[in-house]
Amino acid sequence: MSKLYFDIETLPAGSEMRDILKQFHESRSEDGKEKKSFEEYLESTNFDGTFGRLACIGYAVDDGKPEVLYGDEKEMLQRFWEIAKDINLFIGFNLMDFDFKFVYQRSMLLGVKPSRDLSFRRYCNTPIYDVMYEWNKWGMQNKPSLDKLAKAFGFPSSKGGDIEGKNVAKAFEEGRISEICEYCKKDVELTRKIYKRMIFEVN
Repeated sequence: MSKLYFDIETLPAGSEMRDILKQFHESRSEDGKEKKSFEEYLESTNFDGTFGRLACIGYAVDDGKPEVLYGDEKEMLQRFWEIAKDINLFIGFNLMDFDFKFVYQRSMLLGVKPSRDLSFRRYCNTPIYDVMYEWNKWGMQNKPSLDKLAKAFGFPSSKGGDIEGKNVAKAFEEGRISEICEYCKKDVELTRKIYKRMIFEVN
């Protein structure tokens, strides 16, 4: 069985979307649905593939060395789906609600046809094994963080350096893409270690 471990880092909407997002923000603010300032609202778009963008995709196939895709977003997605076409199991942390959903959304918006039509059905661990949900056995309460699971299993955390998810956008603006990629690869490796412990593949 071929396994693909992956993780993404994301960015807020680009400047070309600023005017459109201002309209959404003003409308939501007038209706009382939005309490954030426009800058805060803009920054939060990195959580949604509708306007957010991919900074990079980190991945590892089976026991291979973690690699990273970065640069042109459309080319990143094309390469990702090329890798994905022969994969049996996709493994990651919070894939269902974030990473994989974001990848599919950006693929549709950028006209990159996925090489796989994958089911996102819940309460199932194939063809997508979501480490977060499998740990919690699909309970909705007390969802763990990757950092929390790393510490519980006794693995060095990927957090705590200069780059973390919350400051990827700032680092990207500063041209620190190589550091972002290294951080993403650490998350991929950590996810693989936790997955192997969870399925009792290693002690």
